[in-house]
Amino acid sequence: MAKRTVEVALSTSGLDAEGRPQRTPLLVDEGGRVTTLEPPPAIEPELEGEHMLINIGPQHPATHGVLRLVLELDGETVVRCIPHVGYLHCGFEKIGEYRQYNQIIPWTDREDYLNSPGNNIAFALGAERLFGVEITPRCTVLRVIAMELSRIMSHLVWLGTTCIDIGAFTPFLWSFQERERIYTLLEQWIGARLTTTLTRVGGMAADIPDGWMDGLRDFIRTFPKTIAEVDRMVTRNGIWVGRTIGIGAMGPEEAVNAGLSGPMLRASGVAYDVRKDFPYLDYETYDFDVPVGTQGDVYDRFLVRMEELRQSVRILEQAVARLPDGPLNVDDARLILPPKTKATSEMESMIHHFKQVMEGPRPPIGETYVAVESPKGEKGYYFVSDGTPKPVRWRIRPPSYVNLSAIPKLVEGHLLSDVIAINASIDIVMGEIDR
Repeated sequence: MAKRTVEVALSTSGLDAEGRPQRTPLLVDEGGRVTTLEPPPAIEPELEGEHMLINIGPQHPATHGVLRLVLELDGETVVRCIPHVGYLHCGFEKIGEYRQYNQIIPWTDREDYLNSPGNNIAFALGAERLFGVEITPRCTVLRVIAMELSRIMSHLVWLGTTCIDIGAFTPFLWSFQERERIYTLLEQWIGARLTTTLTRVGGMAADIPDGWMDGLRDFIRTFPKTIAEVDRMVTRNGIWVGRTIGIGAMGPEEAVNAGLSGPMLRASGVAYDVRKDFPYLDYETYDFDVPVGTQGDVYDRFLVRMEELRQSVRILEQAVARLPDGPLNVDDARLILPPKTKATSEMESMIHHFKQVMEGPRPPIGETYVAVESPKGEKGYYFVSDGTPKPVRWRIRPPSYVNLSAIPKLVEGHLLSDVIAINASIDIVMGEIDR
């Protein structure tokens, strides 16, 4: 018997209770015959059993960290979900009150450790606003390059691990192979791979080495082929579509009321992107689109993140073309250390270096909040300065934490197996949640 090719189509069949169109998965065989995948029949009341409590996590690979989900089940249907967080006990915000501003940057690596360069840059932007300094054009473009590479890295981890959670292994290998190429670029730039500590208040830890841009151009040229290959394998795959369409859906009003941001919010049809609505690093001068979904389900979150990968490549192409020459760091003796050659040969520079490291720069008294578009949503840093070298308060607005708060609503009424797909679609990192 010849093997038949099966593809998946989508249709609109009526409206749900909230007036939104319902999408019904259809199977179309090679003969053109259409089969509708009907939901399972309701359980007869006399066949219902007692509810059962089970734990998913905190030691479970599908929870993507030490997350514990307590599920109340009626058969295999989730009746209630209670998330438990706090197992990491990081204490980043309190530690920051006892560190100088540049000394806090290594801690930002360890919040969302899949987005270390992005965290570094977000913190530096907040501290620079507090100090009242403006970075150089070269530093601005290099930070854009670092942030978009970091976005691609984070989305690739999400893509690969989510495919494993739902049952596809090959895209995991492809995505992590591309992620390794970015790590190689970061290692050549800064000497670190995962926790980069890339920035300094007023600039960067290092400039890119000679020939580095050639490696970046090669990545920009070849990476879209991998995105296209994953798209061909996954996007219309029958198993993938069946496991993601209509699962964990949330409408635009619900998403806004829940405080969601990033791909979680945009998948629900709300085109909010900090890079567009509150531009920083001259993002308003870059040409890129903000992808949005329509149904707010797991499938739309996948489509939004796939398109964001393509848009990040567009931004990188423009950043490479406009990277200027010139100084990397600001010309401000309050913030920038003297060159090492001067610090070891001139008494004044040595004293300057010593006081900078031991005492630290002192910003004016005040407070500020800076937000960026991280791969997971709006990442914000709030600072309060009392004029000393250490912030009297440092608070983080973690998108993973806020997005995770919606999981009880997302999983209720779905099957136990759907909880894994829904949790994966949120894209959390526990280091950012247990801050």
